[in-house]
Amino acid sequence: MTCGSIFDAERLRKELASIEIKISDPKLWSNPAVSQPLMRERKRLETLLADDKELGRRTDDIAAYFELAREGESVEADLKREVESLQTFVEALEERTMLSGETDPLHAIVTVHPGAGGTESQDWAEMLMRMYLRWAEKQGFPTEVNDYQSGEEAGVKSATFTIAGEYAYGLLSGETGVHRLVRISPFDQAKRRHTSFASVYVSPEIDDSIEIDIKPEDLRVDTYRSGGKGGQHVNTTDSAVRMTHLSTGIVVACQNERSQHKNREKAMKMLRSRLYEYELEKKRQVTRKIEDSKLEINFGSQIRSYVLQPYRMVKDLRTRVETGDVDRVLDGDLEMFIRGYLRVRRDGTLTSTSMEDLE
Repeated sequence: MTCGSIFDAERLRKELASIEIKISDPKLWSNPAVSQPLMRERKRLETLLADDKELGRRTDDIAAYFELAREGESVEADLKREVESLQTFVEALEERTMLSGETDPLHAIVTVHPGAGGTESQDWAEMLMRMYLRWAEKQGFPTEVNDYQSGEEAGVKSATFTIAGEYAYGLLSGETGVHRLVRISPFDQAKRRHTSFASVYVSPEIDDSIEIDIKPEDLRVDTYRSGGKGGQHVNTTDSAVRMTHLSTGIVVACQNERSQHKNREKAMKMLRSRLYEYELEKKRQVTRKIEDSKLEINFGSQIRSYVLQPYRMVKDLRTRVETGDVDRVLDGDLEMFIRGYLRVRRDGTLTSTSMEDLE
């Protein structure tokens, strides 16, 4: 079986050889803006070639099982296992081919904010935070909480965390938007049904190869004492840093480190990432005006509904992907929604939210 139509292995090998020649130049390493993208591209090509080789090996194994079956061997169980394994592998490859954007391979910075509704929405925001952290754990992606502002009674007022993994941003980019929860409130003594909202914003953690100009006069930096749930998580010095970009109104904060200097560095990195995504969104808005038929969901749009009462269902309002296994989703199993979003984004068939979807 040839996989050339998918990978074009011969072309990839030529591209890799060309990059290897450039990387062998000692002068290259004095210019990170050039060397870092080259190293990322080399890694991408090496991964594609390894996938091509692995796909060929797996199909050869299946062909060998069919040959044994024709000779009268009992290989049904082994063949079924190999075919199912190949299907999983191909689905993962398909997902990766849909992650072709410049920033898709980067780490993700995720910010969760509760909507109106006090404790209800704050608790929902914390549930969403846990969902993404569990997803990252299942993927084997390290995480770091950059900023965490506890709610008065429960939940969070605001939380920002980094998910460090290859293609973390590309996989989570479709999670930006407003998430809606319907449930019997654990905070309501009358056990009434409540609807809560929380917003999620995902931006790529950009590196030094992408230039973002931040003027000093556009920046306000405030320091404050970091907080948490108590004990060792509470600092007694003004080490936490909040940065406000005055011309855009973008605010980032970091309190994870004990050193104000380290928190300032991380906050600046987060700000650069948010500004980069901000500029990309401005370009997308221009594109949307020109091509309204291909609707893209922006930060203020409701994207997904999680219903725990009177029935149980999670439904993505853009892709129509849905499941009744709410607990599995809230425990971090987001693959069906991620893959569904990537497919409709590729095909240009994202849909807007209708009143019927909200019922």
